[in-house]
Amino acid sequence: MHAKILIVEDNPDARLALTIRLQNSGFAVLEAHNIATATSLVFSASPDVIVLDLGLPDGDGYTFMQKLKSSPATSSIPVIVLTARDPHENQECSYEGGAFDFFQKPVHYKWLLTSIEQALNQPMSKNR
Repeated sequence: MHAKILIVEDNPDARLALTIRLQNSGFAVLEAHNIATATSLVFSASPDVIVLDLGLPDGDGYTFMQKLKSSPATSSIPVIVLTARDPHENQECSYEGGAFDFFQKPVHYKWLLTSIEQALNQPMSKNR
């Protein structure tokens, strides 16, 4: 079974680029362009890892991550934040909010892939 990665990104070009690269690396990819779609996919498809942009059209990625981390059904899903926001203002907040990792755009794909693999192999990951 291929690990399922949910990409929550409102920029269609960035979302497509990530989807193609992750699919080429053997992952099943789910896509959401906003929090509402992402929430629906979390409960219907049970992703193994979430790659989350912080700036979304229907809310802040922090709010979405807080909802995930406060629910026993979703609290163990690793969240990797991938954002264009200033890391000095957002990296610490992301980790405090429960992020597994934090990257500023544009990210070197190998770094992101390594982080996803680490998230999938951590003992607390929901499916491992």
